[in-house]
Amino acid sequence: MAKTNGKSSGSNDTFTKQDDLAVYRDMLLIRRFEERAGQLYGMGLIGGFCHLYIGQEAVVVGMQKAQAANDQVIAGYRDHGHMLACGMTANGVMAELTGRADGYSRGKGGSMHMFSLEKKFFGGHGIVGGQVALGTGIAFANKYNKSDAVCVCYFGDGAANQGQVYESFNMAKLWSLPVLYIIENNKYAMGTSVERATAQGNFSKRGASFDIDGEQVDGMDVRAVYHAGKKALDFVRGGNGPYILEMLTYRYRGHSMSDPAKYRTKEELEKVRTEQDPIEMVRHRLLNDHKIAETELKKIDDEVMTEVKASAEFAQTSPEPDPSELWTDVYA
Repeated sequence: MAKTNGKSSGSNDTFTKQDDLAVYRDMLLIRRFEERAGQLYGMGLIGGFCHLYIGQEAVVVGMQKAQAANDQVIAGYRDHGHMLACGMTANGVMAELTGRADGYSRGKGGSMHMFSLEKKFFGGHGIVGGQVALGTGIAFANKYNKSDAVCVCYFGDGAANQGQVYESFNMAKLWSLPVLYIIENNKYAMGTSVERATAQGNFSKRGASFDIDGEQVDGMDVRAVYHAGKKALDFVRGGNGPYILEMLTYRYRGHSMSDPAKYRTKEELEKVRTEQDPIEMVRHRLLNDHKIAETELKKIDDEVMTEVKASAEFAQTSPEPDPSELWTDVYA
């Protein structure tokens, strides 16, 4: 893959009707799930921190469509969307959010620290940028074990300013490790805009001093994400070492549930919702290009709502972990 440091767009690429139906449902599931998680948090049923992924759905859905079955995923704390995109069930994720025994980490991981080895999801992580070093280590294991798997490592624009990120870049390039770094640039690190906190705002160039190529991608267009992801994964899987994709995206909610997001205007948010919403973009294609009937989309919407409602009910009826769980999964 040639270095471009340009912006990849999927506007001239077409998905089949079935492709668009599949990504529409996947993105809608993430959004409705996150909306319900926000409600449960407000009711006091989810404790601790809770960072919602609303607005960024095209990134994980497009990337998951591009990945091979044995590729691994590792993310930060805004991770529920990544879990669902990996195929983890809404029931299991919601049960973990509410700290229940039927959750993926048996109620001990919560929003930021659940895992699924079966789905090759190696966690959300609460330490800002900490997952980058861990993802690089997973890629090292892939190379050591002569696996063709690629570790897809997600982190945000704020985490991109952490020192361990660059130590990881150096190691990954030096040893030509199979890792694809996905920088989800949603414009705000906690409450600070990229413009106020970042000297080099083009994050796709962050690997330049390590000779790591990168590309900016329209992270609100699932087609652009898929095509850029496919090319990047082929590049990394071909033995060429690491690559960086900067996904230009936007979060609709605050940094976490405790953030009222008063650092941006309502007009800014509404403009993105109106002009760039990733789900509405696919919905428009389904209605206008694929001639899907409104009733068919309504059926998908209803199915998703039923699944999410069931997950909330499952999470509230699942038992709390036995106190003996305090002594499991502890290493000395």
